[in-house]
Amino acid sequence: MGFLAANKIDFEERDIAADEENRKWMRENVPEDFRPAAGNPLPPQIFNEQRYCGNYEAFFSAREDNAVYAFLGLTAPPGSKEAEALLKKMQM
Repeated sequence: MGFLAANKIDFEERDIAADEENRKWMRENVPEDFRPAAGNPLPPQIFNEQRYCGNYEAFFSAREDNAVYAFLGLTAPPGSKEAEALLKKMQM
C-alpha cells in the first residue's frame, strides 16, 4: 500500500477479516485458474474495480520489472520508468 500511495495510485483497502461480504466477494472473484488446489485464496488479492490483477507475489514481480501500471491495468504516467520502457520498446 505504501508503494501505491507513494506513486499516487488511488486504491481502496478492503478488510476481509472483519467483513464477511468483502471476504466472500474476494473468494468468488479470484479466477479459477488462480485459486489454490485446496482451500481459499489468501490475501492480499489485487483487483482494479472488478478486474482481477493478481496476488501479492505477482504484484511484487511487476514492481521489480517496473510494470506495476500494466499489472493494474492502468496507463503509466509520462516520465515514469514504466512509460519510458514502453516508449523504448515501441521505438525498436
